[in-house]
Amino acid sequence: MNKKRIGLIGAAVGTAGAVGVGAVVAARRYAVGRARLTPDPDANEAFGGLRGRSLTVEATDGVPLHVEIDGPDDAPLTVVFCHGYCLNQDCWHYQRRDLGRDGDLRMVFWDQRSHGRSGRSDFVHATVDQCGEDLFAVLEATVDAGAPVVLAGHSMGGMTIMALAEGHPELFEDGRVAAVALINTSSGELAELSLGLPMAFGKVFKAALPRVTRSLGKRAELIDRGRRVGADVAFMATRRIAFGDKKVSPTVVDFVEQMIRSTPIDVIAEFYPTLAAHDKLAALQVFKNLPALVVTADEDRLTPAAHGRAIAAVLSDAELVEVAEAGHVTMLEHPEIVTRALVRLIDRVRPVEEEERSA
Repeated sequence: MNKKRIGLIGAAVGTAGAVGVGAVVAARRYAVGRARLTPDPDANEAFGGLRGRSLTVEATDGVPLHVEIDGPDDAPLTVVFCHGYCLNQDCWHYQRRDLGRDGDLRMVFWDQRSHGRSGRSDFVHATVDQCGEDLFAVLEATVDAGAPVVLAGHSMGGMTIMALAEGHPELFEDGRVAAVALINTSSGELAELSLGLPMAFGKVFKAALPRVTRSLGKRAELIDRGRRVGADVAFMATRRIAFGDKKVSPTVVDFVEQMIRSTPIDVIAEFYPTLAAHDKLAALQVFKNLPALVVTADEDRLTPAAHGRAIAAVLSDAELVEVAEAGHVTMLEHPEIVTRALVRLIDRVRPVEEEERSA
């Protein structure tokens, strides 16, 4: 395969991967220009500035996982947040900010392997199943045995929760996991999608990807440099692929771009096969009767609303929230809707103090 073709397909990998499947997004100077020209209520938001008590958890293969904890250690309920592909724990910015005002809630945020501040995985362990084992390690290190926990996952983070259920069903059966929130995610059949690209190009991209993946190991640095320099055309592409609301804050788009750009191109390529092969429909049976929240977006091109509806149809006690004018990163695009839904779920399972029971 010649260098020019490798470069073009490498750029396609970056484009398709952006939010949940790795898209290269806009030049920052363009985003800043948009912020100056358009009303932007999020312009002064401290994205990436919320930090908690740090902890390093070692995965089964030795990869160090970066974990942060907010809230009191003696809180009656812990919520563990799992981010998606090419993002990091900061994608939960609004939920972390607003739920943090609840002085009686403990929150755990972590960066999945090869993402954010966590250590780099090898290719063999860049899988959804391994991410499920990583989540198990995080739970073991951060939540006391017997203490109730709510698991919240976006995109690949939701798949990580499904992998945990498949590998450790006892956590869901003994009441340790009290509820789950699955946001813009899927239980499988992602290989059938065009990845938000025009159908013809999507087929070419997927057919070429195995060869591209093998090539990226040697060319990753070159391609990453190209992503930084050649992102001028990507701002509008990101709005189309990742967002649904055309009035989305340019600052939010820029924030997403920073998270994606920090994900090396070879990491994007390494994780793509596991997402395409993801099939955890049977795992949903493990938490079929648990209180659940499923959030879909009408313009999600990465994990379409039909995938979320299929999940909700399996779960007998799920609230299905379908968000209009929303794309793949609903928790950032329409944070108030997602946060309110999470509050409803948390209130359903929040332990009741003994004196309140007897009152």
